[in-house]
Amino acid sequence: MFPQQLDDSRGYEIACALLDGFDKHYRLFREASASAKQRFERADWHGQQRAQRERIEFYDLRVAEAAERLQAEFEAGKLPMAIWQQVKLHYIGLLTHHHQPELAETFFNSVTTKILHRHYFHNDFIFVRPAISTEYIENDEPAATPTYRCYYPTRESLRDTLMRVITNFRLQVEFEDLARDVDAVLAAVLERLELLDKDRPFRARANFQIQVLSPLFYRNKGAYVVGKVVNGDSEAPFALPILHLDPAGGAVPRLVIDAVLFGEDDLQMLFSFARAYFLVDMEIPSAHVQFLCSLMPRKPRAELYSALGLQKHGKNLFYRDFLAHLQHSSDSFRIAPGIKGMVMLVFDLPSFPFVFKLIKDFFPEQKDTTREQVQGKYLLVKQHDRVGRMADTLEFSNVAFPLSRFDDELMAELRHFAPSQLEISDRGEAPRELVLRHVYIERRMVPLNIYLQDATPVQLENAVIEYGNAIKDLVAANIFPGDMLWKNFGVTRAGKVVFYDYDEIEYLTDCNFRRVPAPRNEEEEMSGEVWWPVAPRDVFPETFAPFLLGNPQVREVFMKHHADLLDAAFWQGHKQRIAAGHVHDVFPYEPGKRFAVQRAQAAA
Repeated sequence: MFPQQLDDSRGYEIACALLDGFDKHYRLFREASASAKQRFERADWHGQQRAQRERIEFYDLRVAEAAERLQAEFEAGKLPMAIWQQVKLHYIGLLTHHHQPELAETFFNSVTTKILHRHYFHNDFIFVRPAISTEYIENDEPAATPTYRCYYPTRESLRDTLMRVITNFRLQVEFEDLARDVDAVLAAVLERLELLDKDRPFRARANFQIQVLSPLFYRNKGAYVVGKVVNGDSEAPFALPILHLDPAGGAVPRLVIDAVLFGEDDLQMLFSFARAYFLVDMEIPSAHVQFLCSLMPRKPRAELYSALGLQKHGKNLFYRDFLAHLQHSSDSFRIAPGIKGMVMLVFDLPSFPFVFKLIKDFFPEQKDTTREQVQGKYLLVKQHDRVGRMADTLEFSNVAFPLSRFDDELMAELRHFAPSQLEISDRGEAPRELVLRHVYIERRMVPLNIYLQDATPVQLENAVIEYGNAIKDLVAANIFPGDMLWKNFGVTRAGKVVFYDYDEIEYLTDCNFRRVPAPRNEEEEMSGEVWWPVAPRDVFPETFAPFLLGNPQVREVFMKHHADLLDAAFWQGHKQRIAAGHVHDVFPYEPGKRFAVQRAQAAA
């Protein structure tokens, strides 16, 4: 029961301290996001990557600061539960006119769960359910920037309106030829509108408008305009990537609109869970997410918050969705299909589209690693540019599952391989729970080795090409995947191949790519063992073939499209360019969508 009256001033003071901690966090978060515009204009790609990486750490630092303050000023860990109930009620009152109430609730959870025992992780003490609505929040200050801008063109003024959409962002770098790029966008928009109107010539309806989110979305070397065209009953979501042209010979930097991405599928790829988080300056994040939901209704809100760099709230929303799914399902957790890993124990719930991964307590001799090193690899991936090829992970501690939902085979595996990570919680009449002390959660994909077993010849060819492209994208991002076996890659619903086994990844620049030396005698030539000296980070690409290309169909496709992956020179060349400071372009869309490619094809 909640208290009948708020009779202890400490409750209010603690609530204020918690909100102070959150406000400091979000101020620093916005500063890092807002400064992305200047870094983009300066073409400071290393600075942009560094900001993306460092911003991920902001949240945990502020949570630790707030928890330390509460312990130092209020001895929070010793306070009676009645006061903590008052803290929550006061905090709700403080959020009434707040512009980021949902994020502040998550921050409250993060701090208080560091102080309270897990038995108090329910809605009386933390925000298991949201308390403040995020609907229709607006910044009413006169100088405030709206969440999105609306433009109302006519058929005749559509080109001028598209020009104004771009110039309103006030980028401090000139375009190479903005008129040319806008003409290309205009042609694509008109074509799309005619398709939406059943291939009839475009006619502007009474509500014809273009809605564009006010901030640009920055990631790596790109800035993205995100919006939608509304005409009658039709809506066409779109994104416009703006890129720098690489200046040659000291030329003045210039910008180009590189492509136009249309429709939910294209935007799903842009906001993929396998890509780095955007840098976006937002006063009211819930309003931005609401707008994005209208563009991508199939994409969970949790993933949209994460894509905007608000991954802790995305994680909170995911957990709420997970609890709701458990409430409305009855199937059992099981060992995940596929080849079992040597480092990670993986299980899933068939009705839920994610997998759960625990680090085992012990590994085979050939796996020279530790729990701390594996956690370090997962952190590396979280902070790195995932270039659409490495799945994002949600990391949880002390997660409670209903024990009755675990099948016997899975429980036997857990008790054998990860007993240190298990705790059976028994709270009297409540159902018994299995608490996992540390677990990673990832989007479920079809393991590539299983996909290839049932693939048609066309599917097999596409998957093998995608596999090679995935490795090359990772290479461009300075990642050597380590274990490149098919089982460590998955196929998404969109047919993309994504890497998800991180315990052996290394920075490409930390590896030494070598050719296998020529044998010095017949004994060495006939030897089935490695007879040449090998240092810890030596890699011999030509030795990949026996492990990867046993299937003749796979080998034929691989050698046609990706034979260079078996040549040490390919890896050495990329390593040298990255070490020299070059940042590769990795596009979240197909090359054929690029205006430059289309112009070159038209001229050929």
